[in-house]
Amino acid sequence: MPLDTSTYSLALLRLDGRRWNELRRMHAQISVQTAADGSSYLEMGNTKVICTIAGPSEGRRSGAGGAGGGDANATVQVEIGIAGFSGVDRKRRGKGDKRTSEMQMTIANAFSNTLFTNLYPRSTILITLHVLSQDGSLLAACLNAATLALIDAGVPMSDYVVACTSGSTSSYSSNDEAADPLLDLNGMEEQELPFLTVGTLGAGEKVSVLVMESRVQATRLEGMLAVGVDGCKQVREILDQVVRRHGKRVLESLVK
Repeated sequence: MPLDTSTYSLALLRLDGRRWNELRRMHAQISVQTAADGSSYLEMGNTKVICTIAGPSEGRRSGAGGAGGGDANATVQVEIGIAGFSGVDRKRRGKGDKRTSEMQMTIANAFSNTLFTNLYPRSTILITLHVLSQDGSLLAACLNAATLALIDAGVPMSDYVVACTSGSTSSYSSNDEAADPLLDLNGMEEQELPFLTVGTLGAGEKVSVLVMESRVQATRLEGMLAVGVDGCKQVREILDQVVRRHGKRVLESLVK
């Protein structure tokens, strides 16, 4: 059934009750896996991801997506496991799945340019992501969860890597120049509308990740990107609060 976008006006609400510039409910936790060097659990709407960090440790080679490396820098490797029950189609993706491999490379490249890999020569930092539920913004959720887990692991980085999605209320074929931008698309919206995933570094507007797999008029791209960058600023504030609350709890436990 096609998605009805007739109510997607700046003054009206979307199907899930949000306005055009509202994020879905975001919940995150740090140190959820005590056996890992760093871990996190993150929810963006109904998209749920667990991330664990292993390393920096002695270098190893695997078929996972990786970036960086060499004798002078650490290698960042990413492994993504998507549960068969995470989506409505209950499809289990193998290790050779093209979309999963692309996500692994995107995440690895993003963090290899953000982490201070020069401090860990001939080492490997392994980021493992487990997708428990999918409802849009999967790549953005993985990036945000990895950021929290790396902070928990104590791996130094220049700033937060935060991400979210933005889209347009009209498809490419409709050629509607008056289409409005949308922030943080859910699964149903992603199936019907053009969207992009944007990731920024810190509270500024420096774009570190930009992925778009759908067609859209060039005149709409600037508005979509601006809304996405603004959404990343909101996401950074949420993640920063999570980190500060966790740090406060750790300090209180040490004082006691």
